[in-house]
Amino acid sequence: MISFIICLAIIVIGYLTYGKVVDSAFAPDDRETPAVAINDGVDFVVLPQWKLFLIQLLNIAGLGPIFGAMQGALWGPIVFLWITFGTVFAGGVHDYFAGMLSERNNGASISEVTGTYLGPVMKNVMRVFSVILLIMVGTVFAVGPAGLIVKLLTEKGVNGVFATTTTWLAIILVYYFIATFISIDAIIGKIYPIFGFCLIAMAVGVSIGLPMHGFKIPEIFSNFTNMHPAGTPVWSFMFITVACGAISGFHATQSPLMARCLKSERQGRFVFYGAMAAEGCIALVWAAAGCAIYEKTGGLSTGLQDILSGGQSVAIYDVCVKTMGSIGVILAMLGVIACPITSGDTAFRSARLTLADWIKLDQESFANRLKLCIPVLGVGAFLGFGNTLGFLSYQVIWRYFSWSNQTLAMIVLWAGAMYLAMEKKNYWIGAVPATFMSAVSCTYFMMAPECLGLIPFFKNNTTVAYPVGIIFAACLFILFKMKTKKYA
Repeated sequence: MISFIICLAIIVIGYLTYGKVVDSAFAPDDRETPAVAINDGVDFVVLPQWKLFLIQLLNIAGLGPIFGAMQGALWGPIVFLWITFGTVFAGGVHDYFAGMLSERNNGASISEVTGTYLGPVMKNVMRVFSVILLIMVGTVFAVGPAGLIVKLLTEKGVNGVFATTTTWLAIILVYYFIATFISIDAIIGKIYPIFGFCLIAMAVGVSIGLPMHGFKIPEIFSNFTNMHPAGTPVWSFMFITVACGAISGFHATQSPLMARCLKSERQGRFVFYGAMAAEGCIALVWAAAGCAIYEKTGGLSTGLQDILSGGQSVAIYDVCVKTMGSIGVILAMLGVIACPITSGDTAFRSARLTLADWIKLDQESFANRLKLCIPVLGVGAFLGFGNTLGFLSYQVIWRYFSWSNQTLAMIVLWAGAMYLAMEKKNYWIGAVPATFMSAVSCTYFMMAPECLGLIPFFKNNTTVAYPVGIIFAACLFILFKMKTKKYA
């Protein structure tokens, strides 16, 4: 419990201190924001700061800091360290610059922003990466809630057409189409703050429920070992698995949505860095639940592995019930169903806007929005129904999402570092986490089962993957230093 409390305190203190360092490096001022200058009533709309924070939190969270953190707990309490320091020194920095650089570039999508600082080649890479990632996120955040709804209905004795995942997936996708199409303030600005409170309430409820029901959160210092039942290496699998709770490229695709709604640049630290800090705290709570509730066998997280094998919906529902009882069921329905759905629709919305920026298609008219909404949701429907009908694996989609997610985060951090170098400011706050994430992404690609690990020689081959990852990160850092000489 002591380790958990210390880590929680570090995240809060990190926001109050290091968050100011990051904010000072960027130096927000009183210039007119895109929300004020453009204000089209659809995507550029001024919103109050408290609402911006809650919508940003909901957009970047969904199932990410819950399911990812519980998966990360398979490695044991050492996951607390990644969530804590990843949030403060990588995730917060990443989200802040993703939002604020978008704000400085008229609310442009992250692919366009990246191209501004890293060049046209990287812009095109990010365009493709962003759209693919966003559609996968939207799909993941549709299939998960649909499964939990069916579980809850089945337990209540409901059968028939409304107790099938296919039916609920169709309903969710129809909602996604509507939310992706209409003004950001019509649904997102009005009801999403409520679900943001639910996400926070779930985390508070679980954190209070753990000691109340006799669950002891293990300490890092007495369990500083790899507790994964399959023996999966900590580096870099844990860093990829726990994405949204520490650093996530998906956040970079969402931050421009709120960058288009800021009334003042000075709101940036609270909205972007603050929401990431809050998500880190939420992830820490769920990781603690995964470590505390389930049995260990031979020092391995076998109990947690068993519950996770039944699916993310089952695991989350189980934690809510064991820590909060009947109240937990209600929060599970509100939080674990609504929150992913509200991240999924903004994922598809971001995909629409990324494509619009890419092909220079104005989005004020209904016809132009339809031109992009239909194909984007069509691909999402194919992936979603492919999973429910058995010809596409949800776990495969999730794994590819995880790697592409962290690779995108790596690129955005390099863009932030380059911006700071161009402005002759402290670029180390971006370059250090960018180098770290470069090593993480490359190492994972070298040995993960869905990447080069498909080849038996490379699968979990740390002897090859570790040095290659280090060399790759070092090369990117050297290239960065060479590019920044002209700004010295």
